[in-house]
Amino acid sequence: MISSVLVANRGEIACRVFRTCAELGIRTVAVHSDADDDALHARLADTAVRLPGAAPAETYLRGDLIVKAALAAGADAVHPGYGFLSENAGFARAVRDAGLVWIGPPPEAIEAMASKTRAKRLLGIEPLHEVTEADLPVLVKAAAGGGGRGMRIVRRLADLPAALEGARAEAASAFGDGEVFVEPYLEHGRHVEVQILADTHGTVWPLGTRDCSLQRRHQKVIEEAPAPGLTPALTDELRTLAVRAARAVSYTGAGTVEFLVADGRAHFLEMNTRLQVEHPVTEAVFGLDLVAEQIRVAEGHALGTEPPRARGHAVEARLYAEDPARDWAPQTGTLHHLAVPAGVRLDTGYTDGDTIGVHYDPMLAKVVAHAPMLAKVVAHAPTRAEAIRRLAGALESAAVHGPVTNRDLLVRSLRHPEFTAARMDTGFYDRHLGDLTEPATDPHAPLAAALADAHGRSRFGGWRNVPSQPHVKRYEMAGEEHEVRYRHTRDGLAAEGVRVVHADARLVVLETDGVRRRFEVARYGDQVHVGATRLTALPRFPDPAAQLAPGSLLAPMPGTVVRLADGLTEGATVRAGQGLIWLEAMKMQHVISAPTTGTLTALHAEPGRQVEPGALLAVVQETSS
Repeated sequence: MISSVLVANRGEIACRVFRTCAELGIRTVAVHSDADDDALHARLADTAVRLPGAAPAETYLRGDLIVKAALAAGADAVHPGYGFLSENAGFARAVRDAGLVWIGPPPEAIEAMASKTRAKRLLGIEPLHEVTEADLPVLVKAAAGGGGRGMRIVRRLADLPAALEGARAEAASAFGDGEVFVEPYLEHGRHVEVQILADTHGTVWPLGTRDCSLQRRHQKVIEEAPAPGLTPALTDELRTLAVRAARAVSYTGAGTVEFLVADGRAHFLEMNTRLQVEHPVTEAVFGLDLVAEQIRVAEGHALGTEPPRARGHAVEARLYAEDPARDWAPQTGTLHHLAVPAGVRLDTGYTDGDTIGVHYDPMLAKVVAHAPMLAKVVAHAPTRAEAIRRLAGALESAAVHGPVTNRDLLVRSLRHPEFTAARMDTGFYDRHLGDLTEPATDPHAPLAAALADAHGRSRFGGWRNVPSQPHVKRYEMAGEEHEVRYRHTRDGLAAEGVRVVHADARLVVLETDGVRRRFEVARYGDQVHVGATRLTALPRFPDPAAQLAPGSLLAPMPGTVVRLADGLTEGATVRAGQGLIWLEAMKMQHVISAPTTGTLTALHAEPGRQVEPGALLAVVQETSS
């Protein structure tokens, strides 16, 4: 029997595995980088081991250090989580060779499926070897790993070399393997997958389907189970193909077989030989704890002859610290407060006051219908419509105080008629991102922020016998500046156009045309949250020196400059839309392009330089017409 488990991972998945281990009476061991010294997963485990001598982004890829940590901490088993080394056959062998139990599939199965090219050949599918105009569009894809890293859509042959180069670099950075391949890109397919669970006695359970079509940069955003709108025949075909793939490699443990469904046909994509991020929707529908089942399979226990019966519907949304309106730029900073209403499950690797750093994926949490905390939301209800409504409502009323997140995008996505009618596909955000990221701000939020601040600063009555000038405060909201005015009167705070029913540092109640509305206010320095609206308090007198020259290119996120355009120097002529600077943040590469055709008058970026958000990288002076 397993008595102590080391989780070779971090963040949300490490915390989630620890929760199940605690319920089973199994001791837990965390490993952590220097950047994660005070991370939630390191605090939750019974024992935490620092992994020395590696850069934060590389720490969880050091299998030798992780095995050494497991032995030093007295663990007898290793759970890999997802990402990092979870699909690394060499690491699985090293764990076993050290006399530890590997809570995952056999190394041989991982090896057979870890390379997407080998997996396709195993099922009789060949990638494209030569690309012609007739093949377009195509998808350049990393042979190892997942999560959207190392992927590029190519619509013009001229763009193929750069896409191959970028995908190789990103894949090598994320997975230590720069191999990529090319396959046809199906524009309007749905991403449908089958969860499987297999024991060492020959039983394979296909645990229903999931739809994961809503994706950004090939990374899933909203997932649900079961996949809606599939015919019984197609569902049976998907289940049969998934079981066939598992049996082909003598698979054991939890895994996922992924397909693209288009025109009523299933196209095999890959097999993920690990637990998926979206596993909670399957747990909700089948009433299972998949981590507990992984542990039991690793201990040699047999599954039953039939899986449990699926009940109801589950929908999950991943909450990211990112700005969808700015090319999904990841965000960093302090997560001041995260809370969701009762009735939804919250899987997260953060708690209030934690720092969201630059080194790792920006997912804050998964919210699921069951417990408290932040990031990926899964609502489980008897019908799909009820599940969607419950999830959207929970997200809308959640407290998410800190960096910009995709929360508003999630709410709008869940309520979009294309999604509610189950007519979505993987191109959903390509079509609708502009509408979904239109600023949705409350016009009374700046006034509520000002009144709460005024009450918090007030020590006396503040009114005078003679009229005084109104107090003026300025706030930035959704990229625009808002100025509000209010007065202190003998009856309290007052403002034009509304009646101030109540105002204190945390709650403001305003009445307009007989309708009262409550505004919960939280302030953290210059950052103010009024309900779901995020504002920044602006100084009373702007600093003229802070004005930027036209054409300034600023770092949209914290990251590292990995390369510059060939021959890029001050004085060079650039064209509008030309890629100038490549930033790497959280294992993804982001291109900073010229905003206009003109001359590069300043260049402050250089390869290897780490930059903070807002750092001036370059200046392009527009060519006079």
